[in-house]
Amino acid sequence: MPNVTFSSPLHKDKTIYAVAGSHRQTILELAKANHIPIDFSCGDGECGTCLIRVIHVDKNKKMGFPLTEREVTVLKDLGKITKAQIEEMAVTDVCPTHWRLACQMVLRDEDIVVEYPSR
Repeated sequence: MPNVTFSSPLHKDKTIYAVAGSHRQTILELAKANHIPIDFSCGDGECGTCLIRVIHVDKNKKMGFPLTEREVTVLKDLGKITKAQIEEMAVTDVCPTHWRLACQMVLRDEDIVVEYPSR
Protein backbone atom coordinates (compact mmCIF):
# COMPACT_ATOMS: atom_id res chain seq x y z
CA MET A 1 0.00 0.00 0.00
CA PRO A 2 1.39 3.39 -0.94
CA ASN A 3 1.69 6.30 1.45
CA VAL A 4 0.37 9.54 0.04
CA THR A 5 1.27 12.62 2.07
CA PHE A 6 -0.80 15.69 1.33
CA SER A 7 1.06 18.91 2.13
CA SER A 8 -0.18 22.49 2.11
CA PRO A 9 1.08 25.76 3.60
CA LEU A 10 -2.22 26.31 5.46
CA HIS A 11 -3.03 22.78 6.60
CA LYS A 12 -1.22 20.17 8.66
CA ASP A 13 0.39 17.45 6.53
CA LYS A 14 -1.74 14.33 6.35
CA THR A 15 -0.50 10.91 5.27
CA ILE A 16 -2.99 8.45 3.84
CA TYR A 17 -2.27 4.74 3.52
CA ALA A 18 -3.96 4.20 0.19
CA VAL A 19 -5.13 1.04 -1.48
CA ALA A 20 -3.21 0.56 -4.70
CA GLY A 21 -3.94 -1.76 -7.54
CA SER A 22 -7.20 -0.39 -8.89
CA HIS A 23 -5.27 1.78 -11.35
CA ARG A 24 -8.38 3.95 -11.52
CA GLN A 25 -8.45 6.03 -8.33
CA THR A 26 -7.27 9.57 -8.88
CA ILE A 27 -5.47 11.75 -6.38
CA LEU A 28 -8.55 13.99 -6.26
CA GLU A 29 -10.81 11.04 -5.39
CA LEU A 30 -8.42 9.99 -2.62
CA ALA A 31 -8.28 13.56 -1.31
CA LYS A 32 -12.06 13.93 -1.29
CA ALA A 33 -12.52 10.58 0.48
CA ASN A 34 -10.12 11.74 3.21
CA HIS A 35 -11.35 15.34 3.57
CA ILE A 36 -8.24 16.91 2.03
CA PRO A 37 -9.26 20.37 0.72
CA ILE A 38 -7.79 20.30 -2.78
CA ASP A 39 -9.49 22.93 -4.91
CA PHE A 40 -11.20 21.67 -8.04
CA SER A 41 -13.82 22.92 -10.41
CA CYS A 42 -14.62 20.74 -13.40
CA GLY A 43 -13.09 17.46 -12.16
CA ASP A 44 -12.55 16.54 -15.79
CA GLY A 45 -9.04 17.83 -16.55
CA GLU A 46 -10.05 20.93 -18.44
CA CYS A 47 -9.78 23.89 -16.05
CA GLY A 48 -6.50 23.43 -14.16
CA THR A 49 -8.01 24.31 -10.77
CA CYS A 50 -6.75 21.08 -9.17
CA LEU A 51 -3.10 21.72 -10.06
CA ILE A 52 -0.77 19.85 -7.69
CA ARG A 53 2.95 19.22 -7.40
CA VAL A 54 3.90 15.56 -6.96
CA ILE A 55 7.19 14.48 -5.41
CA HIS A 56 8.20 10.83 -5.60
CA VAL A 57 9.66 9.69 -2.28
CA ASP A 58 11.80 7.03 -3.98
CA LYS A 59 13.51 8.91 -6.81
CA ASN A 60 14.37 5.62 -8.55
CA LYS A 61 10.78 4.41 -8.63
CA LYS A 62 8.60 6.67 -10.75
CA MET A 63 5.46 4.77 -11.62
CA GLY A 64 2.81 7.43 -12.08
CA PHE A 65 0.85 7.22 -15.28
CA PRO A 66 2.06 9.54 -18.05
CA LEU A 67 0.12 12.73 -18.48
CA THR A 68 -3.28 12.46 -20.09
CA GLU A 69 -3.95 14.48 -23.25
CA ARG A 70 -6.08 16.85 -21.18
CA GLU A 71 -3.26 17.34 -18.67
CA VAL A 72 -0.79 18.08 -21.46
CA THR A 73 -3.08 20.77 -22.87
CA VAL A 74 -3.80 22.42 -19.51
CA LEU A 75 -0.22 22.21 -18.19
CA LYS A 76 1.10 23.63 -21.45
CA ASP A 77 -1.40 26.52 -21.23
CA LEU A 78 -0.33 27.15 -17.61
CA GLY A 79 3.37 27.11 -18.56
CA LYS A 80 4.08 24.05 -16.37
CA ILE A 81 5.39 21.81 -19.17
CA THR A 82 7.50 22.49 -22.24
CA LYS A 83 7.29 21.09 -25.75
CA ALA A 84 10.59 19.27 -25.13
CA GLN A 85 9.16 17.60 -22.01
CA ILE A 86 6.08 16.51 -23.95
CA GLU A 87 8.29 14.97 -26.64
CA GLU A 88 10.42 13.26 -23.95
CA MET A 89 7.31 11.70 -22.42
CA ALA A 90 6.25 10.33 -25.81
CA VAL A 91 9.56 8.45 -26.01
CA THR A 92 10.14 7.37 -22.39
CA ASP A 93 6.52 6.98 -21.20
CA VAL A 94 7.59 8.63 -17.92
CA CYS A 95 6.05 11.88 -16.72
CA PRO A 96 8.75 14.58 -17.12
CA THR A 97 7.24 17.13 -14.74
CA HIS A 98 6.25 17.34 -11.08
CA TRP A 99 3.07 19.21 -12.02
CA ARG A 100 -0.12 17.21 -12.39
CA LEU A 101 -3.87 17.64 -12.24
CA ALA A 102 -5.31 15.85 -9.22
CA CYS A 103 -8.41 14.83 -11.17
CA GLN A 104 -6.30 13.08 -13.81
CA MET A 105 -3.37 11.53 -11.95
CA VAL A 106 -4.09 7.90 -11.13
CA LEU A 107 -2.68 6.48 -7.92
CA ARG A 108 -0.09 3.72 -8.30
CA ASP A 109 1.86 1.62 -5.80
CA GLU A 110 4.41 4.30 -4.87
CA ASP A 111 4.96 6.67 -1.99
CA ILE A 112 4.42 10.29 -2.98
CA VAL A 113 4.05 13.75 -1.50
CA VAL A 114 1.26 15.84 -3.01
CA GLU A 115 1.72 19.56 -2.54
CA TYR A 116 -1.43 21.59 -3.08
CA PRO A 117 -2.22 25.28 -2.64
CA SER A 118 -4.65 26.42 -0.01
CA ARG A 119 -6.95 29.38 0.04
